[in-house]
Amino acid sequence: MKPVPDKPLRTGYTTGSCATAAAKISLQTLLTGQPPESVSIYLPAKQWAHFTPEFIEVGEGSVKAGIKKDAGDDPDITHGAVICAEVSWTSEPGIELDGGEGVGRATKPGLDVAPGEAAINPVPRRMITEAVQELLLEAGAGKGVRVIISIPGGEKLAEKTLNARLGILGGLSILGTSGIVRPFSTAAFRASIVKAIEVAVAAGCKHVAATTGGRSEKYAMNHLPYLPEEAFIEMGDFVGFTLKHCKRLGIQKVTLAGMPGKFSKVAQGVMMVHSKSAPVDMNFLAQMAEEAGASENEIEEVRAANTATHAAELMADYPAFFALFCRNCSRNAVQEVRGGMEVETLLFAMKGQLLGKAEYSE
Repeated sequence: MKPVPDKPLRTGYTTGSCATAAAKISLQTLLTGQPPESVSIYLPAKQWAHFTPEFIEVGEGSVKAGIKKDAGDDPDITHGAVICAEVSWTSEPGIELDGGEGVGRATKPGLDVAPGEAAINPVPRRMITEAVQELLLEAGAGKGVRVIISIPGGEKLAEKTLNARLGILGGLSILGTSGIVRPFSTAAFRASIVKAIEVAVAAGCKHVAATTGGRSEKYAMNHLPYLPEEAFIEMGDFVGFTLKHCKRLGIQKVTLAGMPGKFSKVAQGVMMVHSKSAPVDMNFLAQMAEEAGASENEIEEVRAANTATHAAELMADYPAFFALFCRNCSRNAVQEVRGGMEVETLLFAMKGQLLGKAEYSE
């Protein structure tokens, strides 16, 4: 169950949503010659969102539009940035999508986009492509377009992010899985986690599933079909906080569901898994690889991995690595609450494959 704060926090829109809206405005103007006052897009969160352009520039055979990003009540580094899309005709049919000024480019493996590609993540890529394709079909255009996403000042803003360390150089990433920015790092959200646990207890749940986000919740629901909806609690980054309140409120078993990036920290014993809370310890992951029977070369590859996701990909042929990973998470979680509760860990790949699971109790 999604936590609901006492006073609803104002949500915002992802860079992916803004880029999609900008692309739609640009193409609509290119097709009709009439710049629209606003545009609506359908989000992966299954709701409509409405955007007003910050500017529209009409060129010779191209149009560029910008959308100012509003991140809601939990503004991030891109809050207030203008996400732009320039659309122009091409000689060949189809849609070319790339990044321009202020959009980073991947240079290392283990990311959501391949090395050499613009850092436009898979869901925003699909959102932009589908919105553009729909307009082209409606207009019967019969020709292709090039879409260039840019963020003025994005390279400077990216210096305040982890992009360079991850191997995304030259700017920011175009992100988002639901299209909506939900504030996760506020006292109100923590209060809403408690409320969600209370709802689960009131519904008679003794076993709950705590997930780090929407995707992990979806995967957990598929894996735990016998649990009622009330048993699913989106904890965001607040792993330790959620576990302690589960114990306090009488929950007997917690299933933690997440992916290697955040759960590598839980495996290390870090119970606040925000990207700024603690770095991923690649030496720790390399040690687990050694315990799992990996070769010396493989162990060093894990130690030099770009991200925890990359390390997990390198260990794909070692089930023992993921068993250790999950056992460490479960054991640390139980120790965090000083025993008296069973914790199961489900570790998922980005696309939903179950990498490993383990249970622990004291």
